[in-house]
Amino acid sequence: METGAITQYVDVAQLVLYAFWIFFAGLIYYLLRENHREGYPMDPGRENGPRTGGWPSLPSAKTYKLHDGREVLIPDLGRPDGAYSAQPTHGWIGAPLEPVGDPLLAGVGPGAWAQRSNEPDMGFDGAVKIVPLRVAGDHGVALQDTDPRGLPVIGADGEVAGQVKDLWVDRSEMLFRYLEVQLAGGRSVLLPMTFSRIRKTGVHVHALLAGQFANVPATASPDQVTFLEEEKITAYYGAGTLYATPQRQEPML
Repeated sequence: METGAITQYVDVAQLVLYAFWIFFAGLIYYLLRENHREGYPMDPGRENGPRTGGWPSLPSAKTYKLHDGREVLIPDLGRPDGAYSAQPTHGWIGAPLEPVGDPLLAGVGPGAWAQRSNEPDMGFDGAVKIVPLRVAGDHGVALQDTDPRGLPVIGADGEVAGQVKDLWVDRSEMLFRYLEVQLAGGRSVLLPMTFSRIRKTGVHVHALLAGQFANVPATASPDQVTFLEEEKITAYYGAGTLYATPQRQEPML
């Protein structure tokens, strides 16, 4: 027999190859199962509807310790999903959901949100990551860029919704996350930078009409925003891309 052969038909190289195949198959199974820690079991959005666990089955719950001392159990089967107000357009399972009431606050479609932690995002130094410039005085707008503070915020209807009061910076990522908009009534709301187009003459927002800024979800603190608040605020603007006007729900062709 050749060197390394165990029998006339099996040698060490074959065994190593088979062992690698078994290991790789196990790795794929493990990664697929760990991928089910978030978003599973899937809820069909129907009362007493089937809950899909997918394949492979859900992994056992594991406690993760966060750097700020909090503990998170994942998967957390007791965690509620984001609340929504909608009804199915048809009786069969899988039918699209139609918003009930204010579609921007219904929590469906592009306005869906998850029940995230009602705690602010923290940096490794223990400080809140996303704060307005009035708190992060060591940050500012680059000289070559337009400083939007004081500029009008213009909705998709061409009307002025308010005025930019401040910018909220992510001190860990070194970029601006939100514009703080002061409305005509004096209330301040957050506008995600990704939904704004800053020009020298004003800040243009395609997602909402000017009057719809009044119902943007508020923050509990004037100087910080929580994960849950970020989720709801972004979902409100996302809903506007489809529900701001009835025409947006119609086919483009």
